[in-house]
Amino acid sequence: MRYPPAHRLLTASTAVILVLAGAAGTTQAAPETYAIDTVHSSIAFSVRHFTSKVPGRFNKFEGTIVVDPKDLSTTKVDVIIDVASIDTAIADRDGHLKSPDFFDVETHPKATFKSTRVTAAGPNRAKIEGTLTIRGVSKPVVLEAEVLGFGPGNGGRWVGGFEAKTRINRQDFQVAWNKAVEGGGLVLSNDVDLVINIEAGRKDPKPADKSGKTGR
Repeated sequence: MRYPPAHRLLTASTAVILVLAGAAGTTQAAPETYAIDTVHSSIAFSVRHFTSKVPGRFNKFEGTIVVDPKDLSTTKVDVIIDVASIDTAIADRDGHLKSPDFFDVETHPKATFKSTRVTAAGPNRAKIEGTLTIRGVSKPVVLEAEVLGFGPGNGGRWVGGFEAKTRINRQDFQVAWNKAVEGGGLVLSNDVDLVINIEAGRKDPKPADKSGKTGR
């Protein structure tokens, strides 16, 4: 049976509406916010000392990760580090690192990282571009990140695991102290390797009260 043009146009329009409605029904969930669990996370670094590498970490930090596991390009990362919490297991060395020779924590007590762009780089992997601020100096860095997974944690909370790595030049951030070695060379390298392991708990919406309003 041949239908008039008006009828064919109406049928086509209806089909488009149904397709769009179906697509809307399968839209990915909105990104969720995860708060970093500092008890089960670490921000660690290592730097060459003569011919070996010396490790260290920051013990106090906080932050959030906003992520949709199905679309990593929507990820947002915001972290604040208490630089005075630096820990290399040697008190005298830690004191030197806190001094104006290195981090100058009295003047610049916080370091921060804030993502600016995230690009998926394969299953569960992403490149996180962002701004790292140390000692009041802000520079762009790129983290090679992996989403380790999501699942139930203690107390019924939902948790996510993340790992990220990068290498920075400490001179870029005016963490500049060094010393020449007799016979040639320097005590410390300029390159610093960062390895970040994060466990974070999902910040679930507050339960509704009896009136049906969401609690704050």
